[in-house]
Amino acid sequence: MEIYESLRTNDMPFLRSAIRESRYQGHTAGLALGFLQANLVILPETYALDFMRFCQRNPKPCPLVGVSETGNPFMTTLGHDLDIRCDIPSYFVYRDGAVVQEIDNIKDLWRDDFVSFALGCSFTFENALTQAGIPIWHLVHNKTVPMYRSSIKTREAGPFGGEMVVTLRAVDADQVDEVVSISKRFPMAHGGPVHIGDPSDIGINDIRQPDWGDSPPPLEGKTAMFWACGVTPQNAIMRAKLPISISHAPGNMLITDIDDQAEVPVLAF
Repeated sequence: MEIYESLRTNDMPFLRSAIRESRYQGHTAGLALGFLQANLVILPETYALDFMRFCQRNPKPCPLVGVSETGNPFMTTLGHDLDIRCDIPSYFVYRDGAVVQEIDNIKDLWRDDFVSFALGCSFTFENALTQAGIPIWHLVHNKTVPMYRSSIKTREAGPFGGEMVVTLRAVDADQVDEVVSISKRFPMAHGGPVHIGDPSDIGINDIRQPDWGDSPPPLEGKTAMFWACGVTPQNAIMRAKLPISISHAPGNMLITDIDDQAEVPVLAF
């Protein structure tokens, strides 16, 4: 908790060095306010075009904000020295669709045929909600947002498909319209919610048992709101059973140099 609070009040160079040097390996919600945060997927070039199609067909969970050159670990459109291999607090490594390792850098795993994809993250609109005076439970309590596999189907592309992953934020009933309005302003950060109300309507039978992240508090007196989540590609990776792929660990994002209000260029590979 102490280092997290320190990172919230320090500048971007301090934060990036803490992550790059493995001095911080926690979630990035509430950090680097004003800068775009992104989900990350890395996979062999053989699968890159199909994955790009998957993102284009599913823009709510997979808003594409950056694509690297093949084999280049520096995503130059999102930062002047952004090193994909070590600038995320924690990575998941997948082999044949299963998570086999969680590590703090992937320098020893990097390959010349890897392509990296950066996808917009809901932490961007959370900053806007906080500025509007709407409290976000997991930020207040230094937790990771709860994430669930829903029954909402994605549109398939090649080996990629499966269910949409969603995130939960519970708000007071009189704040729902304002939360919808604010989040809709950020289409590159998943935009407005995909569902409001009964979790069972989208296949979530036990709200206290998320598939990723921390359990939410009881929802009495609150309205459950669900957004498309950038962990959806991880669900698609597991379903595709690629020989190797890499992602951020849920909640541990890539922090870019981009203003989170800016138009984001995409570098084709």
